[in-house]
Amino acid sequence: MSAVESSAARAATIDVAAVQAALEAERLDGWLLYDFRGLNPIANDVTGVDRQGGHLATRRWYYFIPARGEPRGLVHAIESRTLAHLPGRAELYAGREQLERGLSALVAGAKRVAMEYSPRCAIPYVARVDAGTVELIRSLGPEVVSSGDLVQRFSAVWNQAAIDTHREASDKLYRIKDRAFQAIAARTRAGGTATEFEIQQLMTGWFAEEGLASDSPPIVAASANAGNPHYLPTHDQWSTIGNDQLVLLDLWGKVDRPGAVFADITWVGFTGSRVPERFARAFAAICNGRDAAVALVRRAAQEGRELRGWEVDCAAGSVIRAEGYGDHILHRTGHSLGESVHGNGVNMDDYETHDDRRLMPGTGFTIEPGVYFLDFGVRTEINMVMGVADAVVTGPIQTEIVSLR
Repeated sequence: MSAVESSAARAATIDVAAVQAALEAERLDGWLLYDFRGLNPIANDVTGVDRQGGHLATRRWYYFIPARGEPRGLVHAIESRTLAHLPGRAELYAGREQLERGLSALVAGAKRVAMEYSPRCAIPYVARVDAGTVELIRSLGPEVVSSGDLVQRFSAVWNQAAIDTHREASDKLYRIKDRAFQAIAARTRAGGTATEFEIQQLMTGWFAEEGLASDSPPIVAASANAGNPHYLPTHDQWSTIGNDQLVLLDLWGKVDRPGAVFADITWVGFTGSRVPERFARAFAAICNGRDAAVALVRRAAQEGRELRGWEVDCAAGSVIRAEGYGDHILHRTGHSLGESVHGNGVNMDDYETHDDRRLMPGTGFTIEPGVYFLDFGVRTEINMVMGVADAVVTGPIQTEIVSLR
């Protein structure tokens, strides 16, 4: 169980002692959580403000957890109950002069304060506090540093119940993947055709049957469309799937109940009896990169040593580049999973960003290297959960392109 009952557990209060222990370990004087009209979903998730009914929250609020002593807050006078569910006392402000005086008192004596800020926006997923607010806090004396690893500890760590929902969702996604490949094979085996949109709609129906929720229909991408990592067929835009075509399926979902977290997988098939060598070689390269990343994560967990997201990306990317596919990498190796498919935790990224956050026990994430060309693309995506003494892959691992014959 994380110290703040994570979003997966839907808690409303914070374990202040645990947060303060983390602040001491990080040599921080406090964590200043701030939001204005939902601009900082991390602060809302950690504090549970957005889960408290019975009042509006349309004005700026601040909640400061010091490394020592009682937490304290600052809220607008017309929304005095915004932080009432949290430990500590909240002072009120109304006018802008009162706001600045209140903020000055809130952070008085603090030298290093964590906020949802990322230097040079290196990790935009953490950069939720606007530049003006950071400038304001700095003008009051404290140095503002990133809360990236605090966010992981208290928003991205899963408890066992959340891990169970992830595994359940994973099992359902693999069943849907199998049914989709079977449907494609049945329609193309005798010289017939299917459409990407038709298969996507079948899968959407199976999501409903399995009790899965998602923020988007799945990706069904054939031939050149598979070379576009975020291609989605629609009612008005789709391609035909016929014989001897590569087909990529990318599907993500969570069980449809409060506190559930996502699983996210990608598999590749070929509607012929023999996969072309060009496709097979590219797929073998990304599998080798994936396996190198998995091995690194597992080894670090077993040895109890610190591992950062960018290192995992480098492990996969170096293998893929060594096999001659470096110019065809278009995205990072993996992303955090949570109640949203892209969670608040560390990403496996030294390509789009330099993610130096640590992989923490209880966090879930994808490993999904891919390479992309004008006429096709391949990606392999699996999910991992980091444990205290090991890390596990939570579903089957594709080792070669599936022949849909």
